Amino acid sequence: MNWLAVLLMLAGGVFLLVSAVGFLRLPDFYCRAHAVGKAETLGSMLVLSGLAAHNGADLTSCKILLTVGIIFITNPTATHALLCSAFRSGVAIWKNSDAAQK
Repeated sequence: MNWLAVLLMLAGGVFLLVSAVGFLRLPDFYCRAHAVGKAETLGSMLVLSGLAAHNGADLTSCKILLTVGIIFITNPTATHALLCSAFRSGVAIWKNSDAAQK
């Protein structure tokens, strides 16, 4: 059971690292929010699932898995609401000027 917990937590850590790199490297708010919203949701769910697997069949694992379910529903919903609000308030979309000239 320990190898499964380690594998889940390492995979979650990789996704969280990808989320941080995407936040730093992508050009505009919409791309950054998309990368962070997707990768952070999966990364945190994997890390918490690894913690639940490490803990074993216990009440604490049930609480952790309930938290995973809440993250599964709320993170994408919050990201969508944030992006809709940004679009309605006029946050500019990045346009690649090199691609437009070709």
